[in-house]
Amino acid sequence: MTNEIYDLLDGGRLLPLVEDFYTIQGEGYHAGKPAYFIRLGGCDVGCRWCDAKFTWNAKLYPPTPIRDIVERAASLPAQAIVITGGEPTLYPLEPLTASLKDRGLEIFIETSGTNPLSGRIDWVCLSPKRQQPPLPEVLARADELKVIIETPDDIRWAEENASHVSGHCRLYLQPEWSRYREIVPVLVEYAKANPRWNISIQNHKFMHIP
Repeated sequence: MTNEIYDLLDGGRLLPLVEDFYTIQGEGYHAGKPAYFIRLGGCDVGCRWCDAKFTWNAKLYPPTPIRDIVERAASLPAQAIVITGGEPTLYPLEPLTASLKDRGLEIFIETSGTNPLSGRIDWVCLSPKRQQPPLPEVLARADELKVIIETPDDIRWAEENASHVSGHCRLYLQPEWSRYREIVPVLVEYAKANPRWNISIQNHKFMHIP
């Protein structure tokens, strides 16, 4: 985070909001849980199979006052907040998370782990990417390791990351959506042989919800 960007965002009281909405969490440990999603613009990783490429250019999303975001979130029955992107750790999240916690909300973050975590976060879902590996400090903090599997070789990358997380971290292999039919049978057999791993699928895509 450069000082210039930090100043532009008023220390995190403004954030480049792409969208915020109430839905059902579709992936990982909290799949099926109602949650309010806060999606921030900007990404420093850029996966070719990303299904949210529209978020990558943060300049497309003018800084939004976090008080507006918090008021919308608090006006709904949601008990959980998911901060995602893009890559949300590009920004100082202390003001946003403090305001949400003041409203009694539980806070989850979805990150590739390329930058230090900030703010008051209850659950860290780490989805590491080969082209820009996660920081050791984020691996150590992860509550959930969710690795996207595009080819069988990606399982080795998943195991490499799993060797650096804590013993309480839940482990998930998730098929890349466009390769779902080819990859799921591979993951089923791997998880059966290595039962510390679970399989995550993108339930929201089957349910046709955001």
